[in-house]
Amino acid sequence: MERWRFHDGWLLGLSMSRPVALITGGGRGIGAATSKRLAEDGYDILLTYNTSSKPAEMVVEEIRSSGWDALAVKVDCADLGEVGLLAIHPWMARGIDVLILNHGSYERIAADEMTLENLRTTMTTNFEGSVAVWKAVQPHLTPTARMVVVGSQLGTKGSPHGADYSASKAALSTWARSLAQAVGPEGKRVNILAPGFVDTAILAGDSNEKRAEREEQVPLKRVGTPEDMAGTISFLVGEDSKYITGSILHVNGGLYLP
Repeated sequence: MERWRFHDGWLLGLSMSRPVALITGGGRGIGAATSKRLAEDGYDILLTYNTSSKPAEMVVEEIRSSGWDALAVKVDCADLGEVGLLAIHPWMARGIDVLILNHGSYERIAADEMTLENLRTTMTTNFEGSVAVWKAVQPHLTPTARMVVVGSQLGTKGSPHGADYSASKAALSTWARSLAQAVGPEGKRVNILAPGFVDTAILAGDSNEKRAEREEQVPLKRVGTPEDMAGTISFLVGEDSKYITGSILHVNGGLYLP
């Protein structure tokens, strides 16, 4: 099927000894960096993309060129039908050891101009889509599965020009912390990454002046990189964080200290 465009010919070569990490929005920005980092850490990577296959293809090719396995699938996380297909993907039979909920959309809408439709659209993708993926994958999680939800500092402090996005990330973080309490007794862990300024598509429209302004605001005097975030995610799903769950880890160079 076209939806699983990397499916044919890949399953035959799977290395069944490596655990599986599922990363939504794994073809760009933080998701792409995380896909590559977790592949280095010893995981086979199942990543999703929505609108453009090319970046996802490039991530898969880079991982496979290093001798590891990766697969990209088209999933609109706001579409329950597509999420349902993800739930029956052949890799689910291997068990999912790590789930990274990274997909999302961000529209710069002033808080005092936001409509209910704006809010519904963003919540459907960023919050409800994450819950839908979790529910689809839940039966396939391994007993000690680790999950990281990519939130935002805006989910805590808000934003005058992204109230819908801020609300969706606040809902996502609160749900994830609640989930951590529910699945902790099973041996599963759930944590939240809250990035600050990160050099991804969200900041792509910055002028030189705006970028300099952002860097000046950050005590470490630079914006974060996707690799900074991927390194933190690697820690949160690794053995060194085995007693951490339900936490929001702010990774922002000191920009925001809640």
